[in-house]
Amino acid sequence: MTTVALTPAEFVNQFYPNFWWIPAGVLAAALAIKLPSIIRLWRDPMLRAVGGLLLLACAVFVFVAPSTIARVNRLTGVANFSGPWVYSLLTAFCAFCLLLIISWRNGLSDRSERTRRAMRGVVAVYSGVIVAMWVLFALADVPVERLRDLDTYYANTPYMREVIVLYLLAHTVAALVTNGLIWNWVRTDGLDSLLRWGLKFLGVGYAAQLFFDAAKISAVVARWSGRNVDWLSTAVAPPLACLSAVLIAVGFILPHAGQYLHGRWHVRLALHELRPLYLLMRTVNGTGVPFLLRATPELRLVRRETFIRDVLLPLARHIDEDRRERFHEAALALGHPPDRARTLAATAAILDAADAGNRTREEDGTGARDTTDLLREIGAVSRALRRTEDLRAIRAQARDHTDGRSLTG
Repeated sequence: MTTVALTPAEFVNQFYPNFWWIPAGVLAAALAIKLPSIIRLWRDPMLRAVGGLLLLACAVFVFVAPSTIARVNRLTGVANFSGPWVYSLLTAFCAFCLLLIISWRNGLSDRSERTRRAMRGVVAVYSGVIVAMWVLFALADVPVERLRDLDTYYANTPYMREVIVLYLLAHTVAALVTNGLIWNWVRTDGLDSLLRWGLKFLGVGYAAQLFFDAAKISAVVARWSGRNVDWLSTAVAPPLACLSAVLIAVGFILPHAGQYLHGRWHVRLALHELRPLYLLMRTVNGTGVPFLLRATPELRLVRRETFIRDVLLPLARHIDEDRRERFHEAALALGHPPDRARTLAATAAILDAADAGNRTREEDGTGARDTTDLLREIGAVSRALRRTEDLRAIRAQARDHTDGRSLTG
């Protein structure tokens, strides 16, 4: 049994019918990730534009699949009706790209006449292109249904030739302008790292669209000169379109998803950091935060911080300030930096207060004292509780210093 190796063109041709569902799925996933934010912040025109862009891009890949092309042609009863329909979707996608980048780049606060004029120009030009394509298609004679090679098969057909040229020019111009705007923006100082990476993915994605246009245009121009390089249109352009769609989806998702994951990571990290102090306060209070089944990480963090402060506030009145000062001197003597020494001293004093059992006799406390710094630095105190060696060392140093002073006295 022999295995025949497929050429790249043969490989694409073999999987061509199902090829288009991959980017469609990726874009649908990107839209699903963005959808909650779009619904929640519906008044944000930029989010609406992103949603429209992803929806249009997904629609392009759904309707360009051969099975969908045949079904649309059959439902409308017009041979090759899917041609101008897909071209219209692709042209609208180009317009959305330009509008989004213009508004995103200039910011929502930019309501200058120049920006408004640029956006009105994009809408007018690309709407005109779509209308012109349908008028030309109505005048063209294209009776033979083509599911894969409509561009090259009808490249020399009057009126249909103009339809093909129009959509390719509109797409190429949009890709060039969008790509230039994106890479100029990437070079801007002060960008958030996630936004910069998202823009880089978008830039590479739109560059892939330029290669897609180059392959399509080359195949059409070759037909004009009597040559046949249709494989550029049917075997090279489709993978480039898929690659572009995936990169563009990642580019739009990355800033949003990255910020979301970054925020969740910081919340969980804060929960983890507060755990030692939370456990200590549980021993002081005798109980912890009541379990809440549907509590989000953000709510758990707020409840944990509130519990710690509620228990720490009365406990702080029983902290021996003299011992705290000795702990601070001991920490400095051991070579800790001043801020670190102050945190270790406060932590050791809290441990002493908890161990002494003063928590049960609030009336025996030393009275009111300023606990603002202590309550504000619960994260640092909790982290210090993990450094048991440092705490043992400063307590031992403070005890030896006290014993030494007693003997001297």
